[in-house]
Amino acid sequence: MTRTTETTRTTQPAPTTLTPLQQRVLAATRTVVALLFICHGTMSFGAFGGVDGAGAAAPLGAWPAWYAGVIEVGAGALVLLGLFTRSAAVLCSGTMAYAYFTVHQPMALLPLQNMGEQAALFCWIFLLIAVLGPGTAALDGLRRTRRSRT
Repeated sequence: MTRTTETTRTTQPAPTTLTPLQQRVLAATRTVVALLFICHGTMSFGAFGGVDGAGAAAPLGAWPAWYAGVIEVGAGALVLLGLFTRSAAVLCSGTMAYAYFTVHQPMALLPLQNMGEQAALFCWIFLLIAVLGPGTAALDGLRRTRRSRT
C-alpha cells in the first residue's frame, strides 16, 4: 500500500489594515481624484470649455451627458469629503465604465485609440477607493466614531 501525504503551503496572510502612511496616501489620492472628477463633471454644465470645448453645456435633462454631470459632481463631492465613500466611489466607477463602453469603446478597442483613457482611469481608481476605503481625513471616520459611542 502506498501512502500519500498532503503538503501544506505556508502563505502570508493579506494585511487587513493599511499603515498610517498608506492611509494618508490613499486620502490624498482620493482627494485629488475626486476634485478632478468634479471638474470633469462641471464640464457638462459649461465650465472648463463645456462639452464641446467652446463652453456649451449639456441641455437640461439630456441623456446621458446631463445626468452624468450630476452624478460626477454629486458623487465626486461625497468622495472628496469622504462621506459614504465606498458607495459613492462605486457609483463613480460605474458611471465611468458606462461612459467608456457606450461613448469610447464603439470608436475603437483600446483606450489610446478611442480617447477613453480618462474614463478607464477614473473607473479603476474609484473601484480601488471603493475596495480600500477613504483613508484618513474622511467624514466616514467621524460617522463611525459617533455611531460607536451610541
